[in-house]
Amino acid sequence: MRNEVVLITGANGEIGHGLIKALAQRNGTQIVALDLRPLDESLIPCCDRFIQGDILDSMLLGRLMAEYDITTIYHLASILSTKAEYNPETAHKINVEGTLNLLRLGVELSTWQGSSVKFIYPSSIAVYGLPDLETKKQEGKIKEWMWCTPITMYGCNKLYCENLGKYYTKYYRQLAKDRSKHSIDFRCIRFPGLISAETIPTGGTSDYGPEMLHGAAKGEHYACFVRPDTRIPFMVMPDAIKSLLLIESAPRESITQSVYNVSSFSPSAKDIYDIVRQAYPDADITFDVDAQRQRIVDSWPEDCDDSAALHDWEWKPDYDMQRSFDEYLLPAIKNLYKPIV
Repeated sequence: MRNEVVLITGANGEIGHGLIKALAQRNGTQIVALDLRPLDESLIPCCDRFIQGDILDSMLLGRLMAEYDITTIYHLASILSTKAEYNPETAHKINVEGTLNLLRLGVELSTWQGSSVKFIYPSSIAVYGLPDLETKKQEGKIKEWMWCTPITMYGCNKLYCENLGKYYTKYYRQLAKDRSKHSIDFRCIRFPGLISAETIPTGGTSDYGPEMLHGAAKGEHYACFVRPDTRIPFMVMPDAIKSLLLIESAPRESITQSVYNVSSFSPSAKDIYDIVRQAYPDADITFDVDAQRQRIVDSWPEDCDDSAALHDWEWKPDYDMQRSFDEYLLPAIKNLYKPIV
């Protein structure tokens, strides 16, 4: 008898670290982790198996289907916003073709196993594209269907993959006139900027928040690449993990849409600066605006309306801004960089 497992791609990333540790605490959950890079040693005991490999490798994915009954796929692997702008063709290949490979795997597994495989997909506020700061201010909290006009390759990739997920869930088997076969159960969360105390951010355009904090803790100069008045929504990693687990465990009948916003707090860059300087009075932080990255962040909403997630699967963040810094970020990051004696 084959083992039932949860598959996590991009397992060595920021979200992967928290998700693997959380899933490992569930009795009976076996995890197969997949990443291009070697898995962090702290995560190895949490996984039934780690595979160092590429989501573009169709033969590798075929072997996974042959070896395991995969009940849930958490597809975390992607090239993030800033890095994607430097190499958009590679980003498209990984973010879109890689996702299509995983969606195809999910469909084939669902048919083979006789039950729908849950496909949990983290998307991003990068799918939004507001035209100017005046519109951004006027709109306030953005609902899922509003302003889906991204201006980055990453945002275009994420929005397209959201629609691919909807297609394979709702329409693929119907068009094939084969309704007896199961398809995937695609569930997507659009994340705001994420801040983790455990991992250093890499390649996200919202990373000025966590970079400011980590830089101050390490005693390094940090040049913030956006204006002090820049405002977008953020969330700390424990709440991001909580939202993924909640949407995965929600009954199918309670899921009324494929894509959900989640949010927590919406500070300006200056608000984050003030908190960091209060915790680290000697922090060397300046504002040195990068015009291209500023343009990207200005196209993202000031806040997101996550009322649908609250209604459908009882989403509510545990951490507001004050608790995020006082109880999670500042204590953990100070401990992370404390001098070794």
